[in-house]
Amino acid sequence: MPSDASPAPSTTTAPSPAPARPRSLRRAEAVDRAALLEVESYDLTLDLTTSEETFDSLTRLVVASTGGETFLDLRPTALRSVHLDGVPLDTALLERGRFPLSLPEGRHEVVVDAVMPFRHDGEGLHRAIDPADGRAYVYGMSFMDAAPTVFACFDQPDLKAPYTLHVRAPREWTVIGNGAATQVEPGTWELATTQPLSTYFVTLVAGPYHVVRDAHDGIPLGLSARASLARALEDDAEELFTTTAQCFDELHRLFGIRYPFGEYHQAFVPEFNAGAMENPGCVTFRDTLVFSSRTTRGMRTQRAITVAHEMAHQWFGNLVTPRWWDDLWLNESFAEYMGNRVTASVTQFDEAWVLNSFQRRQWGLLADQRPTTHSVAGNGADDALEALQSFDGISYAKGSAILRQLNARLGDDVFMAGAVDHFTRHRFGNATMHDLLGSWERAGAADLGSFSDAWLTTAGPDLLEVDRGAGLLRRTPPVGRPADRAHTVRLLTGPASGPHTLTTVTVDAAEVAVPLPAVEEQQVVVLDAAEETWAATLPDPASVALLPALVAGTDDARLRAAVWNQVRSGVHHALVDPDAAVDLAEAWLPVETVDAGLVYTFPWVLSYLPHTSDPAAGADRLAAAALTATRAAEPGSPLQLAAFQAAVGATRDPDVLAAWVAGTDLPDGVDVDLELRWRLLVRLATLGATDRAALDAALEAEPTAVSRVEHTRAVASLPTPEAKVFAWDRLTGAVEVPNYELTAAGEGMWRAGQESVTDAYVARFAEVVPDLPGVHAGWVLASAVEAFFPRSSVTASTVDTMTTLAAREDVDASVRRRLVDATDELVHRLGVRRTFRGV
Repeated sequence: MPSDASPAPSTTTAPSPAPARPRSLRRAEAVDRAALLEVESYDLTLDLTTSEETFDSLTRLVVASTGGETFLDLRPTALRSVHLDGVPLDTALLERGRFPLSLPEGRHEVVVDAVMPFRHDGEGLHRAIDPADGRAYVYGMSFMDAAPTVFACFDQPDLKAPYTLHVRAPREWTVIGNGAATQVEPGTWELATTQPLSTYFVTLVAGPYHVVRDAHDGIPLGLSARASLARALEDDAEELFTTTAQCFDELHRLFGIRYPFGEYHQAFVPEFNAGAMENPGCVTFRDTLVFSSRTTRGMRTQRAITVAHEMAHQWFGNLVTPRWWDDLWLNESFAEYMGNRVTASVTQFDEAWVLNSFQRRQWGLLADQRPTTHSVAGNGADDALEALQSFDGISYAKGSAILRQLNARLGDDVFMAGAVDHFTRHRFGNATMHDLLGSWERAGAADLGSFSDAWLTTAGPDLLEVDRGAGLLRRTPPVGRPADRAHTVRLLTGPASGPHTLTTVTVDAAEVAVPLPAVEEQQVVVLDAAEETWAATLPDPASVALLPALVAGTDDARLRAAVWNQVRSGVHHALVDPDAAVDLAEAWLPVETVDAGLVYTFPWVLSYLPHTSDPAAGADRLAAAALTATRAAEPGSPLQLAAFQAAVGATRDPDVLAAWVAGTDLPDGVDVDLELRWRLLVRLATLGATDRAALDAALEAEPTAVSRVEHTRAVASLPTPEAKVFAWDRLTGAVEVPNYELTAAGEGMWRAGQESVTDAYVARFAEVVPDLPGVHAGWVLASAVEAFFPRSSVTASTVDTMTTLAAREDVDASVRRRLVDATDELVHRLGVRRTFRGV
C-alpha cells in the first residue's frame, strides 16, 4: 500500500470493558479509619522465588483500635488466609481490594497470607527483564494505591508504623530496602526495623544489581543499577557520591536535624514511571539517569537536582508527612525548592535555577492556566488516584516559586526556623498546611493568612503585561478566581545590545504607572527579567522584534531564559507569531552557553514549526544555526552535544542524516554513540527515509533497554499504515510491552505531516479510550492516553471530538484530566494557526 494511503484497519479488537476496579480510598474514609486505629508495627515476609509471575506475601500487623468496623487494603492474586487474633476469617469477604474487619477496643494482631502479582507497569513489586542479558530485576513502588499489591495494609499516609522485612530471593540476588539488609544465609535476607513510615514509602529492591558503596559523615551510602549498567554506574559513582555528600552537609546545616533513616541507598531501577521516589533509606530512580552514553551538562544538572530533591524529601515528606494528599505540596513544592536551592548553592551545578527556568517554569505555568488548574495547597483531592493527577507543574514548579517568594518575604532565618519547628513538633508524624503556617508564625512571621489565600489556595496565575503607549504595567487575575497579589519584580529597559537599566517595581493593582521608553524608541522592555514572581508574563509587543539582538548580546543566562518563557507564553496565547520564535531561536542557538536551554527549549520551538509561515525554511534556518553552534562549541563538550542534538532535530536532508549515522561528515568532536545513533534513526524514520528492516537490524546489533525503547519510537514514527498499526496495537493491548515502550509508541505515532496515515485514528482513539482501564492501570493508564492523544491533528474537528470524549461519564477520572489538558493545548495551537496563518 502506498505511504499516502489511509491506514489499514487493524486486525486487533478493541480493549475489553474494564472489570470492577479496586476502590481507591476516599478522604472521609481515611479520617474515620485514622480515628479508629493506631498501627503499631508491620512484619512482612516476602518470598520472591516461587514464580516468575507471583510472589508470596505474609503480613503480620499489630494495631490498636478504639472499637469499630473498618477494612484492610489488600489486592492479591490469591488470598490463602486471614487471621484476627489467631481466629481464621472467611477469605471470600475480600471485595474490590478491601477486607472487612471488626475490631473491638484494644490491641489486635492481623495475619494475612497471600499470593501477590509481580507487576509490569512500574507499580507494586515490579519485575523487569533486561534485554541486554535476560536477567530479572525487581523493585517496589508502593506509591498511591500500589502498596496493597505487595502486602496487606491500612493504606493511607497518616497511619504510620515501623516495618520489619524478611525476604527470600534467588541466591545470586542482592536485596536492599528501607532498613539495612543482611544476608543471614544464601538467599535469605533480614532487613532492620525502620522508623515509622507511611505505607507508600515501603520499598524493596532485589536482583543481580551491581552495587557501589561509600560513606559520609557516619551515613552508609550505596548506589545500585542493573549489571549491564555496571561500568556506567562506576563511571558516575564519584559524581553521585560527591553530590550526595554535599547535599547532606547543606541540609544538615540548614535544618540542624540529622538524616534519621539509617543507610542512604540510591537505586537506579528499570522501567520506573517517575523520575525518582523518596523511600526512606532506599530512594529509587529511573535508571536512564545512569548515563551509558555521552550526555549534556543539562542532563547531569537535572540528575543532581533530582538527587537533592529526593534528599530534601527525607525531611519534607518522610520525617513529617502530609495527613492527606490535598497537602502534597508539603512534600513536592518544598523538595522542588530545596532541590534547586541546594544544588545551586553547594554542588558543581550552580546553574540549577537557570535549568529550572528553562525546563520547569512553562510546565507549571501551562498547568496553572489549564481548565484543570488547582490550588497549590488544598488541591481538593478526594481519593488517592485523583491526587495522583495533582503531581504536576503546579505542585512542583509553581509551589517552589511561591516558596522562593515567601523566603524572600520572611528572610531565610525565619523561613528555616519555621521549618525546623515544623519538623520538631511533628517528627515521624503527620501535619497540614495550617501546622506549617503556625510554625512560621511562631518563628517570627506575621499573619500568613492573606499570603496563603492569595498564593497557596487560589488557583491560576495573574497575567502581567506592558503597555508602553499608556506607560502602564497591567495585572489581570485569573478568570473567576480574583486574588490580590503584589508582584515585586525587576523591569529591564534599554537598547537591545545594552547597556540595560534594572528597576525594581511592584505591580499591586490592575494598572501601575511607571516610566517606560516610548514605543518608537528602539529599546527593549522586559518585565520580571529575573523571574522573581509567579505570573504569566507576556513580552512587550514593541520589544519582540528586538529580542534576538537582546539574547545574542547578553551574558545573563537567567535573562535569556526569562525572555524565552515570555515568548512561549505569548505564542501560547496567540499574541506572538511563532515566526518570531524561529527568529529568536536562530539568533540564540549560537550564543547559548547553558545547554539546558537547548535540551529543554529547542524541542518546543520544533513543535511549533508546523504553525509557522514556512515550516521547511524555518527548519533549515534552525538546522544551520544549530550546526553553527555545534562547530563553535568546544569539540567533545556537553554544549556541543546539545547543539548537535538540536541540529539532528531540525535537519530535513536524509542524506546528511544518513552520513552522520555512518560516522561521516560529522563536526569535529562529535562521536555517534548508542543514544545519538538512535536519535538519528528516529529522525530518519520520521522523514520516511529508512524502513522497518533497517531499524530491526539496529536493534539486533545492540539489544539494550535503550535500543528497545528507541526502536519502538522509530518504528512508530515511520509514515506508513503498518507503522501506525504497530503503535496502535500497543495502546489496545494486542501487543503487551513495558511502560517505556508503550509511551514511546504513542509519541512516535503522531508526527506532524503524517496526517494521511493518522487522521483515521482520531475517531478510533475516541472509541477505545473509555475501555482502556481494562488494559492499563494507574500511572500507566494516564500516561498512555497522554502519549497517544492526537496532538498533531490541530483541527476544529479533532477539538470537538476530544471535547466530547472528555465529557463522557464512562471515561476514567485520571484519563479525563489528561484529555482536557491535551485538548486545551490543541485549542491554543488552533488559535495560533487562525490568528497568524488564517486557517
